[in-house]
Amino acid sequence: MRVAIIGGYGKMGRWLARGLRAEGLQVTIAGRDETKLSEAAGQLGVKAASASEAVKSSEVVILSVPIDSFEAICKEIAPAVKPGQYIFDVTSIKARPVDIMHKHFGGCRVLGTHPMFGPGAASVSGQRFVLTPTNKEERELAGVIRRYLEERSAKVVSMSPAEHDDLMAIVLGLSHFIALVSADTLLSLGKLKEAEAAGGTSYRLLLTLAEAVVSEDPSFYSSLQMNLPGMAELQDVFLAKARHWAGIVKSSDTQSFAQRMNHLKSRFAQEDPGFAEAYNNAYRLPGEGKQL
Repeated sequence: MRVAIIGGYGKMGRWLARGLRAEGLQVTIAGRDETKLSEAAGQLGVKAASASEAVKSSEVVILSVPIDSFEAICKEIAPAVKPGQYIFDVTSIKARPVDIMHKHFGGCRVLGTHPMFGPGAASVSGQRFVLTPTNKEERELAGVIRRYLEERSAKVVSMSPAEHDDLMAIVLGLSHFIALVSADTLLSLGKLKEAEAAGGTSYRLLLTLAEAVVSEDPSFYSSLQMNLPGMAELQDVFLAKARHWAGIVKSSDTQSFAQRMNHLKSRFAQEDPGFAEAYNNAYRLPGEGKQL
């Protein structure tokens, strides 16, 4: 089978190309920067072509491009698509890209997909994928993809594009927002090296999250914050909660602090089956010590 990856010289595009080539598929990558495209094709051992040429010569098309340029690229390749082709996207937002694919790729079988991991993953084994079919035909296709991935020990869930985006505002948007604000705060305090040398497990968890997010592509993270639905409202909730907790600490209200923390502990115990192991799980990070 022949697969075209549009955006194939990006980090995720390279990861996909490498993995699919290892599966024995014929892979062609495409992208707008000819120098980067040529370099990536040589390194990966795959073909390079223009987006239209790659689409015309393939049965499967994977769109691994930024959400901000997604529709422009779909318009560009639309004249080259053929009825019956399979077209997938791997963006971190689903409702808008899926609508765009439906708009431009009539006659094709499209499916919104979201690999819930980055290109640092060694393989799909143990990794999570979200599939977002919107009709019977797409649900059938999602079933085929689910079986393919689960045979390789991946974990797959299906939901609507809207449900996906609502969850990603929490799963990605909120966690990234907390990481960025934490990173900004830690650096503003001016004692990063000293804190790292003396910090225990809880600090290492916070620092790892902050550094992991800050080290990545700013355009990707800004795109998520600006395009995920409800992010402004979600951030308002977080900031209100932060002000509430800060008020308790500022007033030295030990009783309210303990009551609120016990309330959270009770809620987590009810809603999260793995909550009882949370403390021990923190120490499974490499190199952690004895104090949390």
